[in-house]
Formats: sequence, structure tokens, C-alpha cells
Amino acid sequence: MSRLQLLLRRLRASEAATGVILAILVGLLAGLGAVVFRWMIRGFHNFFFDGGERALGFLDQYYVILIPAAGGLVVGLLIHFLAREARGHGVPEVMEAVAVKDGRIRQRVAIVKALASSVCIGSGGSVGREGPIVQIGSSVGSTLGQWFRLPGDWLRTLVACGAAGAISATFNAPIGGIFFALEVILGRVMVRSFGFIVISSVVADFTAHIFLADEPSFSLKTPYEMASYWEILPYVLLGILAAFIAVGFIRLLYKTEDIFDLWKIPAYLKPAFGGILIGVIGLYGYGLFGLGNGLFGVGYGYADSPVDLALASNIGLGMLFAMLFLKMLATSITIGSGGSGGVFAPSLFIGSMLGGAFGEVTHRLFPAITAPSGAYALVGMGAVFAGAARAPITAIIMLFEMTRDYTLILPLMLAVVISTLVARNLGRESIYTLKLVRRGIDIHRREEADILGAISVNEVMTRDFPTILPSMSVSELINELHQSGHHGFPMVDERGRFCGCVALEDVEAAMSRRDPTLTAGDIATKSPIVAYPDQSIRDALAQFGGRDVGRIPVVDRNNPQKLVGILRRHDIVRAYTRAVGNQVVE
Repeated sequence: MSRLQLLLRRLRASEAATGVILAILVGLLAGLGAVVFRWMIRGFHNFFFDGGERALGFLDQYYVILIPAAGGLVVGLLIHFLAREARGHGVPEVMEAVAVKDGRIRQRVAIVKALASSVCIGSGGSVGREGPIVQIGSSVGSTLGQWFRLPGDWLRTLVACGAAGAISATFNAPIGGIFFALEVILGRVMVRSFGFIVISSVVADFTAHIFLADEPSFSLKTPYEMASYWEILPYVLLGILAAFIAVGFIRLLYKTEDIFDLWKIPAYLKPAFGGILIGVIGLYGYGLFGLGNGLFGVGYGYADSPVDLALASNIGLGMLFAMLFLKMLATSITIGSGGSGGVFAPSLFIGSMLGGAFGEVTHRLFPAITAPSGAYALVGMGAVFAGAARAPITAIIMLFEMTRDYTLILPLMLAVVISTLVARNLGRESIYTLKLVRRGIDIHRREEADILGAISVNEVMTRDFPTILPSMSVSELINELHQSGHHGFPMVDERGRFCGCVALEDVEAAMSRRDPTLTAGDIATKSPIVAYPDQSIRDALAQFGGRDVGRIPVVDRNNPQKLVGILRRHDIVRAYTRAVGNQVVE
């Protein structure tokens, strides 16, 4: 046996060592992927806009209408013929892989997603980097796991590692990447996966720093503070408004997708037609092309983006309202027509416009007790994203890391939580989970099943449950049922060996026979359904569905005559309630 084979065998024998090595490798590849993805976006931007201006200069500024259409055609062909999963904003596809496919993602998805999304963004599609890079990073983690033939739990962990590393490297937000993976991709915090996800996120961020500047995504020229304690009330109202805008954005996006789905033309042509509409909107809407960072604004060169202007309180009220609704429309058209890109950056853009407009009005009405509109633009960014994604922890941490400003953390936390709560009351599904529901995948039901699948029968069964002997008369059994309040008992013989169960229904049937000589052994079920201590509650609950029983005897798997406890419906409900309330410490 070679030294390499011996090393691999030793690593496989140590779960922790294997996890750390794979997490480092996934983080490294996710970080490199994020850097290359940025370069690809910049390269395709130069190709489409600079090259398009030279080739179509005779059209004057109107040449930009054709640029997103050309990019859309390329995107449509790539997705249709190479990987249909690369369509859309990416995150739902990763969530589906985790929930339904044990974390298995086709290996070609990372390459196709990178190409399609960089072309879409580079040619002016109104989407962000988060969705594509999450799908790319997750695909890398899944591919590594499949190469090493790891089981489903490990695949899901590596998918989350890839998502965390991708977000960390793309937005220079290592903590935000961790919580995005836990809160959005996995749906809960899992102690077993947490350490590996942290390692992957940190490695990806370090990797990105080698090639990219260590700077926040948004630079606040003047840090904002609360002007007075009364200002907490406007922030509460902003959180409520953000929820309505977020839900409206979700509904507009999927309504637009429905409209394009009804259009009876080849699917690969739809992004091109959507691109024409994006070109028209972008021609008259500064900063609406691509990431909305000003690089794609016609005639503006490298001017500050609308988001930067909103954060600096340097954009007019009318422009704020116009950009708010035009961005919602542009992003909905880009994704709805079949484009490829994320919704995180558009959500931040929309939130900054909403917050800036709200702050402008509020500051005009109450200048003495309110901060400038830029403070509200910052809070609005987090509130709209939280309302759309239902990810309040991620929103708070991401905004803190992307601005590196802590002064507005209290109003930010308040508005984000309020937006999340109100949005949940307006609609159950987030911008990510709604896509899965429309495909017939109930992610919430699967999460519930996952919760029960993680709890063993041994953890929740009732151990000190009374038993009866086969020789007990039916009249004595009736008295025992009445005094105890139970609806049945397990039965053991004189030597303590499990030999059946007696339920209230058995007693009622025996009473109709009017035979005073009947004993518990005569009316008992001799071969009842049993559970084992090492079974999951999910598996035991499936047995409840097969038979209408209220309790299952738990026996030793190696000795079925040894009764170790009883699993009741009450035990299962209690375990589920406790698990749901403590998911963050699972």
C-alpha cells in the first residue's frame, strides 16, 4: 500500500480530519470561484458595452437597447442546451438539492452558471452576484463530496460550506456567509456542520483578499447616528413598509415569470426579448443595468451608484421613487424571462431607494428629531432583503459587514425583525421558497421531517410505564385503566418478557362478549407494532400512520422480548415542539 493510500485511509477513519480538509478545500475553490466570477463579469461588461458601442455607435446611445438582448440570447442558449438548473436566481436550486437530492448537484452546473450569469450581468441584466456564486460554490462542494462518495449528510454539509465560502468571498462578509448558509440554505443551525462551515467561509475570504481589495461593499462617507430616541418610531414604520415592498417584489417577480411562461416561443429566445425591455428601462434609468453600481449607466462612466448616492443623502425624492419601482420591474423581467442572476443585490438596491425616499420625507417633516435620509437608506436595505428572504440574522450581519458601520445597529435590528414578521403574515413563502413550492416541493414539510429524523426514540420515550400480566382479569384491567388514565398497557409475563399489548379498544370488544373468565392475555394483541431505541421518531411516526394506535412499545433490537420503554403520541408531539423551539442549538 502506498503512503498516499495509507494517508487517505487514516483521514477517512477520522471524521473531524476529513471534514476540516474538505472544508478548507471547498473554501479555497469557492474563494477562487468568486474572484474569477468577478473578473468574468467585468470582462463581459467590456465586451458587450465597450465593444457594442464601437460596433453600434451609429445608433448613438440607443445601442444599449440591443446589448441586454444579445446577452439574453447567449444566456438562453447556454441554459437551454447545457444546464436548465442554471436558470433563475440560483439559491432555490441549491435549497432543492439539499432538501430533495441529498445535496447532489450536477457537476456541469458550476461552469454553466458562471458563464450564463456573468454574461447576463455583464450585458446589463438587472440581477446580482449572490445567487450565481452560491450555486457555483455549492456545486463545487457537492462535486467534491460525490467524488469521494460521501453520504447525504456530508454532501449537504459541503454544499453549505460552498455557499458560505461563496458569499464570504463575494461580499467580503465571512460571518454573513456563515449565517446565509445556515439560515437560508440549511434552514437551521446544526452544530455538526457549523465548524466546517466557519472554516470554509474564513478560507474563502482569505483567498479572495489575495486578489481583491479588503474594502467594504458600501463606503459611508459620514457614519449616521440616531438623532433622538423618538426616531425609533419612524424606523418601526420603515420596517412595516419594507415588508410590503418585499412581498410586492416577490409577487411581481413570479407574476412576470408566469407571463413569460405563457408566451409560446422557444424558451431560449425569451431572455433575448426580456433583454430588449431591460435595454429600454436601462436607457432612461441610471444605474439599473447589471449590478446597479454605476458602471453600466449610459453616459455616466464610473459615477457613484444610486445606492451610494442614497446612502450619502444625495439623490432627489422623485428619482428615489422612480428607481424603486423601475428596479423591481427590471429585476422581475430579467429573471422572469429566463435570465440568470441573484436577487440579493436588487433587494439591497430596492431597500436603499425605499429607505432614502422614506427618510427624505421624514427628515423634511421632523428635521430636529430625525437623521438624514442616508441613515434610512441603510436600514431599508436590510429590511427589504429580510422581508424578501425571511433571513433576519443574515440581513443584520451582512449589512454590518458590508458597511462596517455599527452606529445604526439598533434601528437596523428593529426594522429587519419587524419587516420579517410582517412579511411572514403577508405570505408564508420567501422569495426563495416560493419557487420550490411552485415546483411542488413543500420545503417546510421536509424541514419538519428532518427535525424528527434527527431525534431518536431513545431520547424521548417513556421508560417508567406500568405493565400488566397476562393473567390479569378484564375487570381488574378496566379498573387499572380507569385509575391510571392510560388507554392501554404493554404486557409482560412472570419473567418480565414482553409478550403483547392491550388497548382500550380491546377491552371494549371483550365487554361485548360478556365472558367473566377472560384475561388480559386472551384479548391482547400478541404481535404489536414495536419501535427500537436507535430508530428516529420520523420512522416510528410512519408506523403510527399505518395503524391507529396511540402508543408503541420500545424493545431492544437484539432482544425483542426485552421491553425498554413506550413511545406515545404525546412523547412525539413534545419532542417536536422542543426541537422546533431549539433549532438554533440542534
